[in-house]
Amino acid sequence: MNMQELIKPLVQKNDTKILLIVLDGVGGLPVNGKTELEAANTPNLDKLAKESACGLHVPVAYGITPGSGPGHLGIFGYDPVECQIGRGILEALGLGLEVRKTDVAVRCNYATIKEGIITDRRAGRIPTEKNKVLTGRLQNEIKKIDDAELIFEPGMEHRFAVIMRFPENLQPDSAMINDTDPQKEGKAPLPAQPLSKNAERVSQVAEKLINRAHEILKGEERANFILTRGFSSMPHIPTFKDAFGLNALAIATYPMYRGLAKLVEMNTPALEGSVEDEVKFLKQKYNEYDFFFLHVKKVDSYGEDGNFEGKAARLEEFDKLLPEILGLKPDVLIITGDHSTPSLLKSHSWHPVPVLLKSPYVLGGLCSAFSERECVKGELGIFPAVNLLPLALANAGRLKKFGA
Repeated sequence: MNMQELIKPLVQKNDTKILLIVLDGVGGLPVNGKTELEAANTPNLDKLAKESACGLHVPVAYGITPGSGPGHLGIFGYDPVECQIGRGILEALGLGLEVRKTDVAVRCNYATIKEGIITDRRAGRIPTEKNKVLTGRLQNEIKKIDDAELIFEPGMEHRFAVIMRFPENLQPDSAMINDTDPQKEGKAPLPAQPLSKNAERVSQVAEKLINRAHEILKGEERANFILTRGFSSMPHIPTFKDAFGLNALAIATYPMYRGLAKLVEMNTPALEGSVEDEVKFLKQKYNEYDFFFLHVKKVDSYGEDGNFEGKAARLEEFDKLLPEILGLKPDVLIITGDHSTPSLLKSHSWHPVPVLLKSPYVLGGLCSAFSERECVKGELGIFPAVNLLPLALANAGRLKKFGA
């Protein structure tokens, strides 16, 4: 029995509100003795941690480094191993593209390549406006490859999505193609190799797409190549409302995270702007929903760039906004991350993720700050991320007793 099957018959309605704030990549490792959370000046988070239930969640399993998709699915209450979803689908949905059963979606990065070697996997995080120009050029010049229609959509900075639309429905394993992004600079791009017989046709289209894109972009100083990640087709997954009885709003400026929310049928309006803008939107919509997912991206971005001070500064910026959020008085407030992104590693990692849960029904008083080392002292201990949503429902009085 999975989490949705266990929870669904226990769900009951009431007027409580649950707010889940995801500080993307919040967990870290010590540099000069302190993690980013420990080095940051976060008096509001620290005060909140003292009166909250704290702990650390494991996104997938011990020792497993999660992508953003599995990381979010776990804290949304879905088993990320059972519900494996490709990044391409999430990016395409988040950008507002229609995804059909005939489609394979892939998330792409503009990148810099010199003499066959990748020198920058993100093309210097080119401006979004430049991305729009380049993606428009690709769409104009690559409309079809073999029998597949190509649909391009720009994302933010260096990211964009491509849908390969075939004339008939595809087999479930047709999107089983490895990423061409080697995940490190100083290496050559990987070939788009099929991992199943049914994927051979799609991989051929992918290889031709990459080569044609390079021909079109080769005159660019930075964005002269594309790397592909997360080839995927549309999965079947229970909706958030059906599984947990919650009318949910996703507040996220980056398309992929809107895609994750849209996949489980949260309301996902397209938003732009800063975290301040996200909080303003939360306040505007607070009376219309009973569950809110608010995503803060830049904590992760600075971690991936290896910028310890920048990541700590983003945490401090969020901390200053926390009193405004607390003024809404949610019945249950959760602050956590989808995974850890230590600036020491410049990447996602397998380390458990700090989490606090504030409600009237917690012990509290066990932690003196919101950090990795303090949260391990909390009443939640170290637990699977998939258990976080049931804890939120229970603290909101939204779960009936199980059994006689």
